[in-house]
Amino acid sequence: MSKNKKIVENYIDGFNKSDHKQILSCLTDDVEWILPGMFHLNGKDEFDREIENPAFEGKPEIVVTRMIEENDVVIAEGTVRTKKRDSGFINLVFCDVFVMKDGLIKKLTSYLMEVK
Repeated sequence: MSKNKKIVENYIDGFNKSDHKQILSCLTDDVEWILPGMFHLNGKDEFDREIENPAFEGKPEIVVTRMIEENDVVIAEGTVRTKKRDSGFINLVFCDVFVMKDGLIKKLTSYLMEVK
């Protein structure tokens, strides 16, 4: 497995454990996180505040079903199961596009869709 894929795998593992330090160690200081139509964050501080979004509780269950890489771009697809604070569990599918720089995540674009 490539260094870039290992970083993405470590990042996902950090989310599964809600381990802020582990997640943030995978990011450049000027990281950019875009969830189209929802938010556009810049920097580790903004990223850190979104790791445990107040609309959700507990740890998400993220499963990567495919990961591909070309040059400094890693694409991960998979599923997420998480509990909303005001209701029950929701199931999502995702496609995350990671742009890497010097072995860290420089930019992340997350495409999410709820599965009923």
